[in-house]
Amino acid sequence: MGPVLAGVLQLLALIAALALAYIPLGTYMARVYSSDRHWRVEKWIYKGIGADPDTQMRWPAYLRGVLAFSAVGVLFLYLLQRLQGHLPGSLGFRAIDPDQAFNTAASFVTNTNWQSYYGEQAMGHVVQTAGLAVQNFVSAAVGIAVAVALVRGFARSRTGELGNFWSDLVRGTVRILLPLALVAAIVLVACGALQNFSGIHEVGQFMGGSQQWNGGAVASQEAIKELGTNGGGYFNANSAHPFENPSPFTNIFEIFLLLVIPLALTRTFGIMVGSVRQGYAILATMATIWVGFTALMMWTEFAHHGPALELAGGAYEGKEVRFGVGSSSIFAVATTLTSTGAVDSFHSSFTGLGGGITMLGMMLGEIAPGGTGSGLYGMLIMAVIAVFIAGLMVGRTPEYLGKKIGTREIKFAACYLLVTPALVLVLTAAAMALPTPGNSMTNSGAHGFSEILYAYTSASNNNGSAFAGLNADTQWFNSNLGVAMLLGRFLPMVFVLAMAGSLAEQRPVPATAGTLRTEKPLFTGLLVGAILIITGLTYFPALALGPLAEGLAS
Repeated sequence: MGPVLAGVLQLLALIAALALAYIPLGTYMARVYSSDRHWRVEKWIYKGIGADPDTQMRWPAYLRGVLAFSAVGVLFLYLLQRLQGHLPGSLGFRAIDPDQAFNTAASFVTNTNWQSYYGEQAMGHVVQTAGLAVQNFVSAAVGIAVAVALVRGFARSRTGELGNFWSDLVRGTVRILLPLALVAAIVLVACGALQNFSGIHEVGQFMGGSQQWNGGAVASQEAIKELGTNGGGYFNANSAHPFENPSPFTNIFEIFLLLVIPLALTRTFGIMVGSVRQGYAILATMATIWVGFTALMMWTEFAHHGPALELAGGAYEGKEVRFGVGSSSIFAVATTLTSTGAVDSFHSSFTGLGGGITMLGMMLGEIAPGGTGSGLYGMLIMAVIAVFIAGLMVGRTPEYLGKKIGTREIKFAACYLLVTPALVLVLTAAAMALPTPGNSMTNSGAHGFSEILYAYTSASNNNGSAFAGLNADTQWFNSNLGVAMLLGRFLPMVFVLAMAGSLAEQRPVPATAGTLRTEKPLFTGLLVGAILIITGLTYFPALALGPLAEGLAS
């Protein structure tokens, strides 16, 4: 079997698995967020945190809950790292430096999981499990909660109430993420992933010196890392490490995990707004972009010119031979079109155009299918923009799901769209203009610029993957990448929740002969076009200076 055929067959198997999980998981999540009953363990949690889960919140109160909970998470994780040297199970590792502790705390709380450190050489068992793994669960639950609040904004009328943040947070963690992560961890352990609390072991000699490895609760963290679209690896090599990702089967399984919840949330959306066909329209948009990007990536990595690449059968540099070009291409597209950021290959070693595809996937806003929750609310914001464009073309007040899209909603949507490009482009320009950040670049020219552009694109869009050629463990990058992650996560949430509150206050508008049918393929095509055009107009000059210039020159 040739490598191209193997890659295509893996892609088809992945699509089949996602299709099988779509209806049951999406339906189950809709029931979770629509139920009035509380599990006993959930009641204990509410009592412990002093929250009333039955109190309905308007959008400012919901937002305060999101920000307060996340702020406490940043502070707790920062202190845990700074006190690591005094904690049991630290494996002898010292406390994390202040700038790196801030960067890591901001990273994991914002679901980014950018790592400027070597995981196996810096973090002990307590920080990994009680700090990083916990944030993998709750940061994903926060994203789903905000998405559900926006869906309620479309579904409800003549009320500004969006549900209860604490109830949504706890249910997402207890009823969805924990059970799925438990099953996924068992599968990974059965397939060879590491799961223990052992210390550091010397395993042999390597290049004249001893080679040491430490154990850890790797499989359990790997499961939620992918399932919650987090991406931070227990080891520095991330999912290219055999302790995290032992075989070609686990590689495809991990891709399945990082895609399944974001895709299934489209059915949850359809059920909650009373029209599963609306969910299918959003799903079709996501699937069109994802399949298109995957096909393009496989083409660039398999068919790139050059005698060495042609003899090897593809661009194998930086890719695990266990997985090959096809599976690595699927993983790279999936991790950058979601907010996962996990890697099973090094994106810096991709072809020039292949590296550009990974960047473009993040620049789209990671909405195909996007992160847990963030992908759905990002796509719904784009749907509002597409409806507005359609309304301008026919001279009619735009409507979406029975709600008028007026000046207020468009302002919120526009602010949402402008946040991350402003962060990416302004910070990239500053880094290129100042002398200190440039010293962290491994390469010069177009590829060196791509390293900087990729870093700020990854941080601002809460992805967390790296181009693997930039030394980001400096005070400059630890500090301003941390700020970019916080602003890139929470500023968009402000506009999402504000729009949700505005929509929930409206009266429903009855459909007429002039109403745009947003469940039809025509709208799907319009939405795909709007996404690509808006992104192209925003980022094309920057892409032209980096990956496009490199790809065309090679």
